[in-house]
Amino acid sequence: MSTETAPVVLTACADGPILVRGDVEIRDAAGRVVPRRRATVALCRCGASGIKPFCDGSHKAIGFRTDDEVPRPPEPVPAPGDGPHRDAP
Repeated sequence: MSTETAPVVLTACADGPILVRGDVEIRDAAGRVVPRRRATVALCRCGASGIKPFCDGSHKAIGFRTDDEVPRPPEPVPAPGDGPHRDAP
């Protein structure tokens, strides 16, 4: 029998909650453990849920939207002297 645990996976649902799969402890703002009743839970990210931190589907009623595209990280800025070298005129 294996003692390895499955990895924790977080999935951001378009226009909805974040699904949490795996063995992870969820805590409230005071540091208390929030009991989980399911192996996969949905965490609210719209702020309208009546059962926070869990999702109750309120995002649908309020028209919550997320960005469709994953933001690209900013382009690195070269340090002075690291850019292309030009000969002085």
